[in-house]
Amino acid sequence: MRHRAEQSGSIPRDRTEPEWFASALSRHGGIIRKVAWTYCRSAEDRADLTQEILAQVIAASDRYDRDRPFATWLYRIALNVAIGQVRAVYRQARVMVPLEDSHSGIAAEPVDHERREARAALDAAMLELDPYNRALLLLYLDERSQREIADIMGLSPSNVGTKIARLKRHLRGSLGLVEPEGDDA
Repeated sequence: MRHRAEQSGSIPRDRTEPEWFASALSRHGGIIRKVAWTYCRSAEDRADLTQEILAQVIAASDRYDRDRPFATWLYRIALNVAIGQVRAVYRQARVMVPLEDSHSGIAAEPVDHERREARAALDAAMLELDPYNRALLLLYLDERSQREIADIMGLSPSNVGTKIARLKRHLRGSLGLVEPEGDDA
């Protein structure tokens, strides 16, 4: 059991609580940054969201099941907190605006002009999505498996596949990348 837990990204049972928790957060902290970048436009809002996610993660740390991947558990909390904050903002009738800059703070390599424009268009299209679909797209773009997305979002893997296919079709239309229906030749 211990070997499987180490391979899956969860933390072995024989570590003390502060050690495993700090180690896991250190290894998977990028998840929190990605979620904050996806849901917040300003540095202050990202810092607030990051702090709230960390507070919720700490509060829920005793409920973490070490037989399951830590990254999946962390994504679930981070996305739930982010979606909750977006819903609160909508209730206050504040309007989300596109990010000023692409996610270049996360990416290690510089992007070319065409790629930057494409990413800006994707960012704008993502901001048009409801928080739930934005979370699905974020997980898909982060190359998470359908099974992992299903675990994080509380869906079946087949439902995830269907929703992602619909999201792709919607995004193609939003970005003007609609493919022809069929071949008439």
